[in-house]
Amino acid sequence: MADADVNANDLLRELAPQVVGVLTRRFRDFDAAEDAVQEALLAAATQWPNEGMPHNPRGWLIQVASRRMTEQVRSEQARRRREDLAARRMSADRQSSRPADTEDPAGRDDTLIVLLMCCHPALSPAAAIALTLRSVGGLTTAEIARAFLVPETTMAQRISRAKQRIKASGIPFGMPDRDDWAPRLDAALHVLYLIFTEGSTTSSGPDLLRVELSREAIRLARAVHQMLPDDSEVTGLLALMLLTDARSPARTGPGGELIPLAEQDRSLWDGKAIAEGVALITEALPTGPVGPYQVQAAVAAVHDEAATVEETDWPQILALYGVLEHMSPNPLVSLNRAVAAAMVHGPAAGLDIVRVLESDGRLAGHHHLYAVRAHLLEMGGDLQAAIESYRAAANRTTSLPERRYLTIRAAQLAAPPT
Repeated sequence: MADADVNANDLLRELAPQVVGVLTRRFRDFDAAEDAVQEALLAAATQWPNEGMPHNPRGWLIQVASRRMTEQVRSEQARRRREDLAARRMSADRQSSRPADTEDPAGRDDTLIVLLMCCHPALSPAAAIALTLRSVGGLTTAEIARAFLVPETTMAQRISRAKQRIKASGIPFGMPDRDDWAPRLDAALHVLYLIFTEGSTTSSGPDLLRVELSREAIRLARAVHQMLPDDSEVTGLLALMLLTDARSPARTGPGGELIPLAEQDRSLWDGKAIAEGVALITEALPTGPVGPYQVQAAVAAVHDEAATVEETDWPQILALYGVLEHMSPNPLVSLNRAVAAAMVHGPAAGLDIVRVLESDGRLAGHHHLYAVRAHLLEMGGDLQAAIESYRAAANRTTSLPERRYLTIRAAQLAAPPT
């Protein structure tokens, strides 16, 4: 039996896209291959704890998933040709007594190809996230549905539509042409970023963090980095995730309440993750074109390397947000620059930026705009206006920890001094 110390769940998630790749190459049907692999993963999760892990887990999954596909082929008369092909291949495997993955003698890892297929720019971000978590992350539909607080049937439909769209596009299974490489990789990195963001600060619900999502995003980013170690934006994204996730132990209190950056116990931060993230971004910045993920990672590194909020190099952060705003115009980036400007030049400078954002309407009704304005008004001593903005922010967020924090902050400012 394989080493019992190996974490079976982690191994299954690592092997999932590899097995999808093998079956898609073999049967030329990504949709059916993905479904068969999900069944094989469920079978492994049920059998391995009782029977032990096989010597060749990858081959075991390929064999089980191949049988599932063969059974499906046999039940569909219209697919007689593929049934014959699958039967011959399965027969050859049995006669030779070789591991089921010997048709892939180099142990080809198709994880990157599967990721790029799941993150095709034609798919919506929501569909790409769901398909990536299932096909590349190895999560079940039920797990993904729970993570995003939707019914399992809704998530199943979302995944099915995504696969049908890929099938209808006629995209061949393989590495995209060089001309198509950049947009595919950009989409893949964006999906991983969205998964991580939802895990590190959930958009709705009772919890601030969804650790399973942020950890899965980091795992997948590591996998992409291992395959593309010289891509500076891939390195930057992994660094950003590590540097941000390092603060997670200090971001919530005993009851799950939100603790803002300035009030966090920095001794709880993960020093090992910070060191790794700093090393990655330090390596990436001089080696290739600088992109948004690298700049965001640099900002995170400046925060993480400061022993206290007072020792933070705010002028450097302000300069980095200026670069990021020029590189990737985004109202939320501008909002972050407003906070940095207030820390460097005073709250009035930050409020000037907020007013510009209010006037252009891109953040109309967004709770982050009201929360930042409240913070800057509090810094400037206009407590009554700050209270109103804190309450307005609380009324607009769907995250319960954020709502509680904003409501309590308004109540604290409104309370008479003791």
